[in-house]
Amino acid sequence: MIRRLEGLLWLGLIVAALLASFSYLELDLAALFSAQSAGQMASYAAGFFPPDTSPAWLGQLGQGALETLGISAIGTLLAAFSGAMLSLLAAGRLGRIAKASARLLLNALRSVPELVWAALMVLAAGLGPFAGTLAIALHTTGVLGRLFAEALENAPQAPASALREAGAGPVACFFYGTLPNVIPQWLAYSLYRWENNIRMAAVLGFVGAGGLGQMLYVTLSLFQQPRAMSVILAMLLMVIVVDAASSWLRSALR
Repeated sequence: MIRRLEGLLWLGLIVAALLASFSYLELDLAALFSAQSAGQMASYAAGFFPPDTSPAWLGQLGQGALETLGISAIGTLLAAFSGAMLSLLAAGRLGRIAKASARLLLNALRSVPELVWAALMVLAAGLGPFAGTLAIALHTTGVLGRLFAEALENAPQAPASALREAGAGPVACFFYGTLPNVIPQWLAYSLYRWENNIRMAAVLGFVGAGGLGQMLYVTLSLFQQPRAMSVILAMLLMVIVVDAASSWLRSALR
């Protein structure tokens, strides 16, 4: 009975908080779902069709897609190498001070969203794909570094211990005893993050980081809805293809 009353109390508090939020933000849901709003939204959506499929524009879309793929691939690759190096420190392989420092750095890198990194990198490196690549690399380093470190901590110690007892040095124990056990996980994590970075690279263009995102931002700003629709379809097709390829590679690794 007490638990039921406690549950009802929490439910009432949540409902009260939602109602207070709507009141504080002055959200007019009635206007949103009115017939006039529905007509305006339908009219705006109709402006996106049919998509622009002119050969010249499709050629630009192809270049933008390749740029987006390049941003995500190079950013993920840089992050994988950086994360692997920092994971050795974060896993405590070189002492407690190095472990605490590396974990603090990884937390700081991944706590800043990619869009914020992109805005900072645009100011530092200028507009274009280089800023997007750096933004993805910085954030993904924090994510992969933590995942790689956890994989190292959970790796079986028996192979490295056997090599150590046989007289092998620390470097040989790591490369022949520990690394073979974590490489499949590292690759799977990297491929999964690459999938996410494909989507993020398409968004980073809104802050001037190049690729399809920048094309979408420009077309929407100029009210070129048919061209914007073709960019959206290109993003969708690219994500579907990359997701399928990445899933197949991860299955092959397992």
